[in-house]
Amino acid sequence: MDLFYTPPEHIDEKAGALVVSGDEFGHIVRVLRYVAGNTIFVTDGRGRSVRAEISSIGKKSLTAAIVSLERFSPPRTTVTIAISLLKSSQRFDMFIEKATELGVNRIIPMITSRTVSQPGAEKGRRKAERWKSMVIAASLQSKRLFFPEILPPVNYSEILGLEGYDMKFIAHETSLGPLSGGFSGEHILFAVGGEGGFSDNEVSQALRSGFTRISLGPSILRAETAGIFVAGLVRAASLFQDRNVHQNTTKQAGTHETV
Repeated sequence: MDLFYTPPEHIDEKAGALVVSGDEFGHIVRVLRYVAGNTIFVTDGRGRSVRAEISSIGKKSLTAAIVSLERFSPPRTTVTIAISLLKSSQRFDMFIEKATELGVNRIIPMITSRTVSQPGAEKGRRKAERWKSMVIAASLQSKRLFFPEILPPVNYSEILGLEGYDMKFIAHETSLGPLSGGFSGEHILFAVGGEGGFSDNEVSQALRSGFTRISLGPSILRAETAGIFVAGLVRAASLFQDRNVHQNTTKQAGTHETV
């Protein structure tokens, strides 16, 4: 089953219809050759899953009648990874793709003292727009109904000042040991350095700002690998916790709403 995307404002529940345009429209009509009467499955990236039947196809958009709509609750645990921009844009792109597939909720590209690639504000915004397109594609491929947020690049100091997190970690080879004891709380932040990692001063600043220093193992990982490792680590822990909750509690009704 192919999953397609349309922005939230293009789904009109009262009218019982939705509109798909842009790249998604081209993929549906020109690549997959869907025609009026075909069924499509669409998400708005914010938890709505829609089954619809194409009613009309124009030059730049299509309209579909909503057959059914489900509204899902957001994930209980949210994970943010702040990662240094990398010299290789291809390696950074790979991180974004894999982090999206693994369920990361927010990605913050950052500039540290050792970051090689430091785009200006305008170039940073252009990069963020391209990254958003990658996030959409990776989310659809992995059937995610809640798309991660990806921000324009920010300075390391802004990461230190982020609030609202129950746990904050910084990955560094000088840590006394790997993460132990699992994760607690609903909002978790990880900071991952780029080429050369974090400076000693940056690590000290993070510790003073409430971060816990952790090791990702004895091997020295590339930055994108470290980021993917962190995403996989949290994903595995989340699945384990969800399984325990499922086994030890009665399943509650209303986890999602069908319209």
